[in-house]
Amino acid sequence: MTPGRGSGGPAPRRAAITAGTLRKDRWWLQPLITVVILAAFVAYSSFRAFQNAHYFAEPYISPFYSPCLTTACEGDTFPKLFTGPAWISPALYILVIPLGLRLTCYYYRKTYYRSFWLSPPACAVAEPHRRYTGETRLPLLGQNIHRYALYGALVFNVILTYDAVLAFRNEEGEWGHMGLGTLVLLTNAALLWLYSLSCHSCRHIIGGRLNHFSRHPLRYKAWTRISALNGRHAMFAWLSLFSVALADVYVFLLATGTISDLRFF
Repeated sequence: MTPGRGSGGPAPRRAAITAGTLRKDRWWLQPLITVVILAAFVAYSSFRAFQNAHYFAEPYISPFYSPCLTTACEGDTFPKLFTGPAWISPALYILVIPLGLRLTCYYYRKTYYRSFWLSPPACAVAEPHRRYTGETRLPLLGQNIHRYALYGALVFNVILTYDAVLAFRNEEGEWGHMGLGTLVLLTNAALLWLYSLSCHSCRHIIGGRLNHFSRHPLRYKAWTRISALNGRHAMFAWLSLFSVALADVYVFLLATGTISDLRFF
């Protein structure tokens, strides 16, 4: 019996490759694209969060700034709960929740472990690290907050859906209107729901602790639906990342007067 596989012995070491790589294809291309996209998103979202301007254009609010909790916030899409220092952007109070979800997401872990830390870079490629400690030490120990970040993200999804509903108003606050911005916010809210509900932790919460599905038919049905979404979790992760950025860009362009909202009715 192989040590570490049911024998109670120590786990086998990771496979060692003496050559730099056994691959003949451009294995480095996908990790490079991932680094560029994620780094660009982090740079853009950080800039917009610290900019503290151009995030509201009646009746639309950027998802980076929603819920806008301070009395210094533009617009009236969410009740103001407290007065914060003027030099702190309202976005900084809320970005920790969606950022915490994505940083601890099982799919994103695999993505940035391979792309940024090269652990491992790819199949049949030598790893530059001398040893592997997993998620048993800081900073990777913080990945255990993933489930709690999911709970917070679900609350944010409700608020962003509320923002999308408010987007059926015009500039005077009258209901029964719809513009391109409405579709942008609705699409973003839908993709964020799909990303959150397809999460591995969400799937486990729904049915992971059940020993007998037959005794819990409703939870079993919900678990099968979530499992189907889970198979597309990576796709929803990327689409929702782009939709959040696109929604912010659209509101920014409206707020700066660069473009006008296309109204359908």
